[in-house]
Amino acid sequence: MLQDTIKTQLKGYLANLAHPVVLEASLGDSPKSREMHELLHEIAALSDKVSVSEQGTDARRPSFVIRRGDAKTGITFAAIPMGHEFTSLILALLQVGGHPPKLSDDLIAQIKALPGHYNFETYVSLSCQNCPDVVQALNAMSVLNPNIHNTTIDGALFQDEVAAKNIMSVPQVYLNGEPFGSGRMDAEQILAKLDADAPKRAAEKLKDIAPFDMLIIGSGPAGASAAIYAARKGLRTGLIADRFGGQVMDTEGIENFISVIETTGPKLSAALEAHVRQYDIDVISSQRAKELFPAAQPGGLHGVALESGAILHARTVIIATGAHWRHLGVPGEEEYRNKGVAYCPHCDGPFYKGKPVAVAGGGNSGVEATIDLAGIVSHVTLLQRGSKLKADKVLQDKLYSLKNVTVLTEALTTDIEGNGTKVTGLTYRGGDGADHHINVDGVFVQIGLLPNTDWLRGTMKLNDFGEIVVDSHGATSVPGVFAAGDATTTPFKQIVIATGDGAKASLSAFDYLIRMPVSDEKRVAA
Repeated sequence: MLQDTIKTQLKGYLANLAHPVVLEASLGDSPKSREMHELLHEIAALSDKVSVSEQGTDARRPSFVIRRGDAKTGITFAAIPMGHEFTSLILALLQVGGHPPKLSDDLIAQIKALPGHYNFETYVSLSCQNCPDVVQALNAMSVLNPNIHNTTIDGALFQDEVAAKNIMSVPQVYLNGEPFGSGRMDAEQILAKLDADAPKRAAEKLKDIAPFDMLIIGSGPAGASAAIYAARKGLRTGLIADRFGGQVMDTEGIENFISVIETTGPKLSAALEAHVRQYDIDVISSQRAKELFPAAQPGGLHGVALESGAILHARTVIIATGAHWRHLGVPGEEEYRNKGVAYCPHCDGPFYKGKPVAVAGGGNSGVEATIDLAGIVSHVTLLQRGSKLKADKVLQDKLYSLKNVTVLTEALTTDIEGNGTKVTGLTYRGGDGADHHINVDGVFVQIGLLPNTDWLRGTMKLNDFGEIVVDSHGATSVPGVFAAGDATTTPFKQIVIATGDGAKASLSAFDYLIRMPVSDEKRVAA
Protein backbone atom coordinates (compact mmCIF):
# COMPACT_ATOMS: atom_id res chain seq x y z
CA MET A 1 0.00 0.00 0.00
CA LEU A 2 2.85 2.35 0.91
CA GLN A 3 5.46 3.13 -1.72
CA ASP A 4 9.03 2.05 -0.98
CA THR A 5 10.29 5.64 -0.71
CA ILE A 6 7.57 6.44 1.85
CA LYS A 7 8.39 3.26 3.79
CA THR A 8 12.04 4.28 3.96
CA GLN A 9 11.16 7.75 5.27
CA LEU A 10 8.65 6.39 7.75
CA LYS A 11 11.15 3.84 9.05
CA GLY A 12 13.52 6.72 9.77
CA TYR A 13 10.83 8.60 11.68
CA LEU A 14 9.85 5.53 13.70
CA ALA A 15 13.45 5.12 14.84
CA ASN A 16 12.72 8.10 17.12
CA LEU A 17 10.07 6.21 19.13
CA ALA A 18 10.95 6.14 22.82
CA HIS A 19 8.10 3.84 23.88
CA PRO A 20 6.33 0.83 22.37
CA VAL A 21 3.23 1.74 20.35
CA VAL A 22 0.20 -0.47 19.72
CA LEU A 23 -2.09 0.00 16.72
CA GLU A 24 -5.37 -1.40 18.03
CA ALA A 25 -7.75 -1.98 15.12
CA SER A 26 -11.52 -2.46 14.98
CA LEU A 27 -12.13 -4.10 11.62
CA GLY A 28 -14.95 -5.64 9.63
CA ASP A 29 -15.27 -7.48 6.35
CA SER A 30 -15.38 -4.43 4.06
CA PRO A 31 -12.72 -3.59 1.45
CA LYS A 32 -11.80 -0.52 3.54
CA SER A 33 -11.21 -2.73 6.59
CA ARG A 34 -8.87 -4.88 4.52
CA GLU A 35 -7.12 -1.72 3.31
CA MET A 36 -6.67 -0.54 6.90
CA HIS A 37 -5.38 -3.97 7.93
CA GLU A 38 -2.75 -3.78 5.19
CA LEU A 39 -1.68 -0.24 6.13
CA LEU A 40 -1.30 -1.01 9.85
CA HIS A 41 0.74 -4.17 9.26
CA GLU A 42 3.00 -2.35 6.80
CA ILE A 43 3.69 0.30 9.44
CA ALA A 44 4.34 -2.28 12.16
CA ALA A 45 6.86 -4.04 9.92
CA LEU A 46 9.00 -0.90 9.89
CA SER A 47 9.76 -0.81 13.63
CA ASP A 48 10.16 -3.36 16.42
CA LYS A 49 8.47 -0.82 18.72
CA VAL A 50 5.19 -0.95 16.77
CA SER A 51 2.71 -3.81 16.99
CA VAL A 52 -0.82 -4.44 15.73
CA SER A 53 -3.77 -5.74 17.71
CA GLU A 54 -7.07 -6.55 16.01
CA GLN A 55 -9.03 -6.82 19.25
CA GLY A 56 -10.50 -3.33 19.09
CA THR A 57 -14.11 -2.86 20.18
CA ASP A 58 -14.91 0.49 18.55
CA ALA A 59 -18.36 0.59 16.95
CA ARG A 60 -16.88 2.48 14.00
CA ARG A 61 -15.36 -0.01 11.64
CA PRO A 62 -12.82 0.34 10.23
CA SER A 63 -10.96 2.37 12.84
CA PHE A 64 -7.84 2.10 14.94
CA VAL A 65 -6.33 3.56 18.10
CA ILE A 66 -2.69 4.52 18.45
CA ARG A 67 -1.75 3.97 22.08
CA ARG A 68 1.30 3.40 24.19
CA GLY A 69 1.84 -0.21 25.09
CA ASP A 70 0.93 0.42 28.73
CA ALA A 71 -2.03 2.75 28.11
CA LYS A 72 -5.75 2.04 27.68
CA THR A 73 -6.53 5.08 25.50
CA GLY A 74 -4.83 6.94 22.68
CA ILE A 75 -5.43 8.74 19.40
CA THR A 76 -8.22 7.31 17.24
CA PHE A 77 -8.55 7.37 13.46
CA ALA A 78 -11.89 6.29 12.02
CA ALA A 79 -10.17 6.82 8.71
CA ILE A 80 -7.41 5.48 6.52
CA PRO A 81 -5.21 8.55 7.03
CA MET A 82 -3.60 9.00 3.65
CA GLY A 83 -3.63 12.11 1.49
CA HIS A 84 -3.40 15.29 3.55
CA GLU A 85 -3.83 13.30 6.78
CA PHE A 86 -0.76 11.09 6.32
CA THR A 87 1.33 13.68 8.18
CA SER A 88 -1.24 13.57 11.00
CA LEU A 89 -0.70 9.80 11.20
CA ILE A 90 3.08 10.15 11.38
CA LEU A 91 2.91 12.83 14.08
CA ALA A 92 0.43 10.78 16.09
CA LEU A 93 2.75 7.77 16.01
CA LEU A 94 5.73 9.85 17.10
CA GLN A 95 3.90 11.76 19.83
CA VAL A 96 2.26 8.69 21.33
CA GLY A 97 5.72 7.09 21.19
CA GLY A 98 7.24 9.85 23.31
CA HIS A 99 8.29 12.53 20.82
CA PRO A 100 7.18 15.89 22.29
CA PRO A 101 4.67 18.01 20.32
CA LYS A 102 6.06 21.22 18.83
CA LEU A 103 4.17 23.62 21.10
CA SER A 104 5.43 26.37 23.38
CA ASP A 105 6.16 25.53 27.02
CA ASP A 106 3.41 27.88 28.17
CA LEU A 107 0.85 26.27 25.87
CA ILE A 108 1.86 22.77 26.98
CA ALA A 109 1.45 23.79 30.62
CA GLN A 110 -2.01 25.23 29.92
CA ILE A 111 -3.13 22.08 28.11
CA LYS A 112 -1.89 19.82 30.90
CA ALA A 113 -3.67 21.93 33.53
CA LEU A 114 -7.01 22.00 31.68
CA PRO A 115 -9.70 20.52 33.96
CA GLY A 116 -12.65 18.42 32.82
CA HIS A 117 -13.15 15.65 30.25
CA TYR A 118 -13.16 16.36 26.51
CA ASN A 119 -14.21 13.86 23.86
CA PHE A 120 -13.63 15.40 20.43
CA GLU A 121 -14.87 14.04 17.12
CA THR A 122 -13.28 15.68 14.09
CA TYR A 123 -14.93 15.09 10.72
CA VAL A 124 -12.55 15.48 7.79
CA SER A 125 -12.09 14.84 4.11
CA LEU A 126 -8.79 13.36 2.97
CA SER A 127 -8.66 16.00 0.21
CA CYS A 128 -9.01 18.87 2.71
CA GLN A 129 -5.85 20.93 3.22
CA ASN A 130 -7.39 22.74 6.22
CA CYS A 131 -8.24 19.61 8.22
CA PRO A 132 -4.75 18.42 9.27
CA ASP A 133 -4.12 21.53 11.39
CA VAL A 134 -7.18 20.77 13.53
CA VAL A 135 -6.49 17.03 13.68
CA GLN A 136 -2.85 17.52 14.66
CA ALA A 137 -3.69 20.15 17.29
CA LEU A 138 -6.30 17.96 18.98
CA ASN A 139 -4.11 14.86 18.76
CA ALA A 140 -1.22 16.72 20.40
CA MET A 141 -3.54 17.96 23.14
CA SER A 142 -4.77 14.41 23.78
CA VAL A 143 -1.19 13.20 24.18
CA LEU A 144 -0.48 15.92 26.75
CA ASN A 145 -3.70 15.58 28.76
CA PRO A 146 -5.26 12.13 29.40
CA ASN A 147 -8.68 13.75 29.86
CA ILE A 148 -8.68 14.82 26.19
CA HIS A 149 -9.47 12.35 23.42
CA ASN A 150 -9.80 12.94 19.69
CA THR A 151 -11.30 10.72 17.00
CA THR A 152 -10.64 11.71 13.40
CA ILE A 153 -13.50 10.58 11.17
CA ASP A 154 -13.33 10.42 7.39
CA GLY A 155 -16.74 11.57 6.21
CA ALA A 156 -16.46 9.42 3.09
CA LEU A 157 -16.19 6.26 5.25
CA PHE A 158 -19.02 7.13 7.60
CA GLN A 159 -21.56 8.78 5.37
CA ASP A 160 -24.52 7.89 7.60
CA GLU A 161 -23.00 9.93 10.45
CA VAL A 162 -22.28 12.82 8.12
CA ALA A 163 -25.85 12.77 6.82
CA ALA A 164 -27.32 12.50 10.33
CA LYS A 165 -25.36 15.53 11.49
CA ASN A 166 -25.95 17.34 8.18
CA ILE A 167 -22.21 17.92 7.77
CA MET A 168 -21.53 19.58 4.42
CA SER A 169 -18.13 21.17 5.04
CA VAL A 170 -14.95 20.22 6.82
CA PRO A 171 -13.28 20.29 9.21
CA GLN A 172 -16.22 20.04 11.63
CA VAL A 173 -15.43 19.43 15.29
CA TYR A 174 -17.82 18.07 17.89
CA LEU A 175 -17.11 18.13 21.63
CA ASN A 176 -18.93 15.69 23.88
CA GLY A 177 -21.53 15.21 21.16
CA GLU A 178 -22.21 18.90 20.52
CA PRO A 179 -20.91 21.18 17.72
CA PHE A 180 -17.70 22.87 18.83
CA GLY A 181 -16.18 24.57 15.79
CA SER A 182 -15.65 24.51 12.05
CA GLY A 183 -12.76 25.52 9.84
CA ARG A 184 -9.07 25.72 10.56
CA MET A 185 -8.03 25.98 14.23
CA ASP A 186 -4.70 25.56 15.95
CA ALA A 187 -4.03 24.45 19.53
CA GLU A 188 -4.03 28.02 20.88
CA GLN A 189 -7.40 28.79 19.30
CA ILE A 190 -8.91 25.54 20.57
CA LEU A 191 -7.56 26.17 24.06
CA ALA A 192 -8.96 29.71 24.03
CA LYS A 193 -12.43 28.22 23.45
CA LEU A 194 -11.98 25.70 26.24
CA ASP A 195 -10.29 28.02 28.72
CA ALA A 196 -12.16 31.32 29.09
CA ASP A 197 -9.24 32.93 30.90
CA ALA A 198 -6.67 32.12 28.18
CA PRO A 199 -7.14 35.38 26.19
CA LYS A 200 -6.93 37.42 29.38
CA ARG A 201 -3.68 35.73 30.40
CA ALA A 202 -2.28 36.25 26.90
CA ALA A 203 -3.09 39.98 27.10
CA GLU A 204 -1.55 40.21 30.55
CA LYS A 205 1.71 38.73 29.25
CA LEU A 206 1.92 41.39 26.55
CA LYS A 207 1.16 44.28 28.87
CA ASP A 208 4.76 45.18 29.70
CA ILE A 209 6.42 44.22 26.43
CA ALA A 210 8.96 46.83 25.29
CA PRO A 211 8.27 48.93 22.16
CA PHE A 212 9.42 47.49 18.86
CA ASP A 213 11.46 49.20 16.21
CA MET A 214 9.22 47.53 13.65
CA LEU A 215 5.91 45.76 14.28
CA ILE A 216 4.41 43.73 11.44
CA ILE A 217 0.70 42.91 11.50
CA GLY A 218 -0.02 39.76 9.52
CA SER A 219 1.95 36.58 8.84
CA GLY A 220 1.19 35.75 5.22
CA PRO A 221 3.86 36.02 2.52
CA ALA A 222 4.05 39.82 2.83
CA GLY A 223 4.21 39.85 6.62
CA ALA A 224 6.74 37.03 6.86
CA SER A 225 8.98 38.68 4.28
CA ALA A 226 8.78 42.05 6.05
CA ALA A 227 9.68 40.48 9.40
CA ILE A 228 12.70 38.63 8.01
CA TYR A 229 14.07 41.76 6.33
CA ALA A 230 13.60 43.77 9.53
CA ALA A 231 15.35 41.16 11.68
CA ARG A 232 18.24 40.99 9.24
CA LYS A 233 18.72 44.73 9.75
CA GLY A 234 19.15 44.12 13.47
CA LEU A 235 15.89 45.81 14.43
CA ARG A 236 13.78 44.81 17.39
CA THR A 237 11.00 43.11 15.42
CA GLY A 238 7.54 41.93 16.39
CA LEU A 239 5.12 39.92 14.25
CA ILE A 240 1.43 39.64 15.07
CA ALA A 241 0.49 36.23 13.66
CA ASP A 242 -3.14 35.18 13.57
CA ARG A 243 -2.21 32.25 11.34
CA PHE A 244 0.95 31.80 9.29
CA GLY A 245 0.35 31.82 5.57
CA GLY A 246 -2.99 33.63 5.67
CA GLN A 247 -4.94 32.97 2.47
CA VAL A 248 -2.05 30.85 1.19
CA MET A 249 -3.18 28.18 3.64
CA ASP A 250 -6.40 27.84 1.63
CA THR A 251 -4.58 27.34 -1.67
CA GLU A 252 -4.32 23.78 -2.93
CA GLY A 253 -1.69 23.87 -5.67
CA ILE A 254 1.00 26.51 -6.26
CA GLU A 255 3.02 26.31 -9.45
CA ASN A 256 4.01 29.94 -10.08
CA PHE A 257 6.20 30.75 -7.07
CA ILE A 258 9.48 31.27 -8.85
CA SER A 259 12.17 28.63 -8.15
CA VAL A 260 9.60 26.31 -6.52
CA ILE A 261 8.26 24.14 -9.32
CA GLU A 262 5.28 22.85 -7.38
CA THR A 263 4.04 23.03 -3.79
CA THR A 264 0.86 23.40 -1.77
CA GLY A 265 -0.44 26.25 0.37
CA PRO A 266 0.05 24.46 3.71
CA LYS A 267 3.61 23.45 2.76
CA LEU A 268 4.55 26.97 1.72
CA SER A 269 2.94 28.39 4.88
CA ALA A 270 4.97 25.99 7.03
CA ALA A 271 8.13 27.05 5.18
CA LEU A 272 7.31 30.72 5.78
CA GLU A 273 6.90 30.09 9.50
CA ALA A 274 10.09 28.03 9.72
CA HIS A 275 12.03 30.81 7.97
CA VAL A 276 10.64 33.49 10.29
CA ARG A 277 11.52 31.48 13.38
CA GLN A 278 15.15 31.26 12.25
CA TYR A 279 15.49 34.90 13.26
CA ASP A 280 15.20 36.88 16.48
CA ILE A 281 11.59 37.87 15.84
CA ASP A 282 9.05 38.14 18.64
CA VAL A 283 6.13 36.16 17.18
CA ILE A 284 2.87 37.06 18.90
CA SER A 285 0.67 34.14 17.96
CA SER A 286 -3.11 33.80 17.65
CA GLN A 287 -3.70 37.54 17.99
CA ARG A 288 -5.56 40.04 15.82
CA ALA A 289 -5.18 43.80 15.60
CA LYS A 290 -8.28 45.79 16.50
CA GLU A 291 -7.20 49.42 16.28
CA LEU A 292 -4.23 51.55 15.25
CA PHE A 293 -3.23 54.64 17.23
CA PRO A 294 -0.85 56.70 15.05
CA ALA A 295 2.09 58.45 16.70
CA ALA A 296 1.47 62.03 17.77
CA GLN A 297 4.51 63.19 15.81
CA PRO A 298 6.96 61.64 13.30
CA GLY A 299 9.41 59.37 15.10
CA GLY A 300 7.02 58.78 17.99
CA LEU A 301 5.47 55.50 19.04
CA HIS A 302 2.45 54.03 17.28
CA GLY A 303 0.02 51.94 19.31
CA VAL A 304 -1.69 48.78 18.11
CA ALA A 305 -4.59 47.46 20.18
CA LEU A 306 -5.30 43.73 19.96
CA GLU A 307 -8.64 41.97 20.28
CA SER A 308 -7.34 40.33 23.48
CA GLY A 309 -7.10 43.79 25.09
CA ALA A 310 -3.33 44.17 24.93
CA ILE A 311 -1.71 47.25 23.36
CA LEU A 312 1.68 47.05 21.63
CA HIS A 313 3.90 49.98 20.65
CA ALA A 314 6.35 50.42 17.81
CA ARG A 315 8.28 53.15 16.04
CA THR A 316 7.23 51.80 12.64
CA VAL A 317 4.34 49.55 11.68
CA ILE A 318 3.84 47.40 8.59
CA ILE A 319 0.27 46.30 7.88
CA ALA A 320 0.07 43.03 5.93
CA THR A 321 -3.34 41.74 6.96
CA GLY A 322 -4.20 40.25 3.57
CA ALA A 323 -7.71 39.56 2.38
CA HIS A 324 -10.63 37.16 2.81
CA TRP A 325 -13.17 35.54 0.51
CA ARG A 326 -15.75 37.97 -0.83
CA HIS A 327 -19.31 36.94 -0.04
CA LEU A 328 -22.25 37.22 -2.42
CA GLY A 329 -24.28 39.16 0.13
CA VAL A 330 -27.58 37.59 -0.93
CA PRO A 331 -30.41 36.11 1.13
CA GLY A 332 -29.64 32.58 2.27
CA GLU A 333 -25.85 32.83 2.07
CA GLU A 334 -25.21 33.18 5.79
CA GLU A 335 -28.14 30.99 6.78
CA TYR A 336 -26.79 28.07 4.76
CA ARG A 337 -23.09 28.63 5.24
CA ASN A 338 -21.50 25.18 5.82
CA LYS A 339 -24.92 23.70 4.99
CA GLY A 340 -24.54 23.90 1.23
CA VAL A 341 -22.81 27.26 0.86
CA ALA A 342 -19.07 26.69 0.65
CA TYR A 343 -15.90 28.58 -0.25
CA CYS A 344 -13.34 25.77 -0.62
CA PRO A 345 -13.97 23.23 -3.40
CA HIS A 346 -10.94 21.16 -2.40
CA CYS A 347 -12.14 20.76 1.19
CA ASP A 348 -15.88 20.40 0.71
CA GLY A 349 -16.25 19.07 -2.84
CA PRO A 350 -16.28 15.37 -1.80
CA PHE A 351 -19.48 15.94 0.20
CA TYR A 352 -21.32 16.64 -3.05
CA LYS A 353 -20.28 13.49 -4.90
CA GLY A 354 -22.89 12.66 -7.51
CA LYS A 355 -24.93 15.79 -6.74
CA PRO A 356 -25.58 18.98 -8.74
CA VAL A 357 -23.81 22.16 -7.58
CA ALA A 358 -23.29 25.75 -8.72
CA VAL A 359 -20.18 27.92 -8.74
CA ALA A 360 -20.54 31.70 -8.54
CA GLY A 361 -17.63 33.45 -10.25
CA GLY A 362 -16.03 33.38 -13.69
CA GLY A 363 -12.47 34.36 -12.85
CA ASN A 364 -9.56 31.96 -12.42
CA SER A 365 -10.78 30.82 -8.98
CA GLY A 366 -14.30 30.13 -10.20
CA VAL A 367 -13.23 28.24 -13.31
CA GLU A 368 -10.61 26.23 -11.42
CA ALA A 369 -13.25 25.33 -8.83
CA THR A 370 -15.64 24.24 -11.58
CA ILE A 371 -13.03 22.04 -13.23
CA ASP A 372 -12.16 20.49 -9.88
CA LEU A 373 -15.78 19.84 -8.92
CA ALA A 374 -16.71 18.44 -12.34
CA GLY A 375 -14.70 15.33 -11.55
CA ILE A 376 -16.71 14.69 -8.38
CA VAL A 377 -20.28 15.96 -8.74
CA SER A 378 -23.01 15.08 -11.23
CA HIS A 379 -23.21 18.55 -12.79
CA VAL A 380 -21.78 22.03 -12.26
CA THR A 381 -23.49 25.26 -13.27
CA LEU A 382 -21.04 28.16 -13.46
CA LEU A 383 -22.63 31.60 -13.07
CA GLN A 384 -20.78 34.70 -14.22
CA ARG A 385 -22.46 38.05 -13.69
CA GLY A 386 -20.63 39.67 -16.63
CA SER A 387 -20.98 38.98 -20.33
CA LYS A 388 -17.86 36.79 -20.51
CA LEU A 389 -15.54 34.77 -18.30
CA LYS A 390 -12.42 36.44 -16.91
CA ALA A 391 -10.34 33.31 -16.44
CA ASP A 392 -7.16 32.55 -18.37
CA LYS A 393 -7.72 31.02 -21.81
CA VAL A 394 -6.06 27.73 -20.89
CA LEU A 395 -8.55 27.30 -18.06
CA GLN A 396 -11.50 28.23 -20.26
CA ASP A 397 -10.42 25.70 -22.88
CA LYS A 398 -10.40 22.98 -20.23
CA LEU A 399 -13.74 24.18 -18.85
CA TYR A 400 -15.56 24.03 -22.18
CA SER A 401 -14.25 20.51 -22.80
CA LEU A 402 -16.20 19.15 -19.83
CA LYS A 403 -19.54 17.55 -20.61
CA ASN A 404 -21.13 17.97 -17.18
CA VAL A 405 -20.67 21.76 -16.98
CA THR A 406 -23.07 24.52 -17.95
CA VAL A 407 -21.74 28.09 -18.21
CA LEU A 408 -24.22 30.92 -17.69
CA THR A 409 -23.03 34.48 -18.40
CA GLU A 410 -24.96 37.61 -17.46
CA ALA A 411 -26.26 35.55 -14.54
CA LEU A 412 -26.45 37.44 -11.24
CA THR A 413 -27.14 35.24 -8.21
CA THR A 414 -29.92 36.89 -6.19
CA ASP A 415 -31.01 34.27 -3.66
CA ILE A 416 -29.89 30.96 -2.17
CA GLU A 417 -32.75 28.74 -1.10
CA GLY A 418 -33.00 25.79 1.24
CA ASN A 419 -35.34 23.68 3.30
CA GLY A 420 -34.17 24.99 6.65
CA THR A 421 -31.50 22.32 6.90
CA LYS A 422 -29.53 22.51 3.66
CA VAL A 423 -29.36 24.23 0.27
CA THR A 424 -31.88 23.11 -2.34
CA GLY A 425 -31.37 25.68 -5.10
CA LEU A 426 -30.65 29.24 -6.14
CA THR A 427 -32.20 32.04 -8.15
CA TYR A 428 -30.32 34.21 -10.62
CA ARG A 429 -31.29 37.19 -12.73
CA GLY A 430 -30.44 36.66 -16.37
CA GLY A 431 -29.51 39.09 -19.13
CA ASP A 432 -33.19 39.15 -20.10
CA GLY A 433 -34.02 40.75 -16.75
CA ALA A 434 -36.05 37.74 -15.63
CA ASP A 435 -35.44 35.56 -12.58
CA HIS A 436 -34.48 31.92 -13.15
CA HIS A 437 -34.27 29.02 -10.68
CA ILE A 438 -31.95 26.02 -10.69
CA ASN A 439 -31.95 23.07 -8.30
CA VAL A 440 -28.55 22.47 -6.69
CA ASP A 441 -27.34 20.88 -3.48
CA GLY A 442 -24.39 23.22 -3.06
CA VAL A 443 -23.21 26.70 -3.99
CA PHE A 444 -19.47 27.39 -4.14
CA VAL A 445 -18.68 31.11 -3.92
CA GLN A 446 -15.55 32.13 -5.85
CA ILE A 447 -15.90 35.86 -6.54
CA GLY A 448 -12.58 37.21 -5.34
CA LEU A 449 -11.20 38.74 -2.18
CA LEU A 450 -11.84 41.68 0.13
CA PRO A 451 -8.98 43.34 2.08
CA ASN A 452 -8.91 42.87 5.86
CA THR A 453 -8.90 46.59 6.58
CA ASP A 454 -12.22 47.44 8.25
CA TRP A 455 -10.38 48.08 11.50
CA LEU A 456 -8.38 50.87 9.80
CA ARG A 457 -11.29 52.97 8.51
CA GLY A 458 -10.89 56.56 9.65
CA THR A 459 -7.23 56.01 10.51
CA MET A 460 -5.58 56.13 7.08
CA LYS A 461 -6.49 56.58 3.44
CA LEU A 462 -8.32 53.63 1.85
CA ASN A 463 -9.69 53.42 -1.68
CA ASP A 464 -13.29 52.59 -2.60
CA PHE A 465 -12.52 48.86 -2.36
CA GLY A 466 -11.13 49.20 1.15
CA GLU A 467 -7.53 48.73 0.03
CA ILE A 468 -4.80 50.68 1.82
CA VAL A 469 -3.47 53.39 -0.48
CA VAL A 470 0.32 53.08 -0.66
CA ASP A 471 3.00 54.85 -2.67
CA SER A 472 5.84 53.23 -4.60
CA HIS A 473 7.70 52.58 -1.32
CA GLY A 474 4.76 51.02 0.52
CA ALA A 475 4.18 54.12 2.64
CA THR A 476 0.62 54.85 3.78
CA SER A 477 -0.94 58.24 4.53
CA VAL A 478 0.29 57.89 8.14
CA PRO A 479 4.00 58.72 8.61
CA GLY A 480 5.90 55.70 9.91
CA VAL A 481 3.16 53.24 8.90
CA PHE A 482 3.71 51.08 5.82
CA ALA A 483 1.63 48.37 4.18
CA ALA A 484 2.19 45.42 1.86
CA GLY A 485 0.41 42.60 0.07
CA ASP A 486 -3.23 41.95 -0.74
CA ALA A 487 -4.54 44.54 1.72
CA THR A 488 -3.06 47.36 -0.39
CA THR A 489 -3.57 49.03 -3.76
CA THR A 490 -0.60 47.11 -5.18
CA PRO A 491 -1.95 45.50 -8.37
CA PHE A 492 -2.08 41.76 -9.03
CA LYS A 493 -2.76 39.71 -5.90
CA GLN A 494 -0.07 37.05 -6.24
CA ILE A 495 2.07 35.27 -3.64
CA VAL A 496 5.32 36.24 -5.32
CA ILE A 497 4.24 39.89 -5.50
CA ALA A 498 3.18 39.94 -1.85
CA THR A 499 6.55 38.52 -0.83
CA GLY A 500 8.44 41.25 -2.68
CA ASP A 501 5.97 43.84 -1.42
CA GLY A 502 6.74 42.87 2.17
CA ALA A 503 10.49 43.18 1.60
CA LYS A 504 10.02 46.59 0.00
CA ALA A 505 7.86 47.89 2.85
CA SER A 506 10.36 46.64 5.42
CA LEU A 507 13.29 48.30 3.67
CA SER A 508 11.28 51.50 3.37
CA ALA A 509 10.46 51.41 7.09
CA PHE A 510 14.13 50.87 7.88
CA ASP A 511 15.04 53.84 5.69
CA TYR A 512 12.43 55.88 7.57
CA LEU A 513 14.00 54.92 10.91
CA ILE A 514 17.60 55.72 10.02
CA ARG A 515 16.57 59.19 8.84
CA MET A 516 15.18 60.08 12.25
CA PRO A 517 17.14 62.59 14.40
CA VAL A 518 20.33 61.23 15.96
CA SER A 519 18.82 60.83 19.44
CA ASP A 520 16.06 58.66 18.01
CA GLU A 521 18.50 56.77 15.81
CA LYS A 522 20.52 55.74 18.87
CA ARG A 523 17.40 54.28 20.43
CA VAL A 524 16.89 52.15 17.33
CA ALA A 525 20.43 50.84 17.48
CA ALA A 526 19.97 50.08 21.19
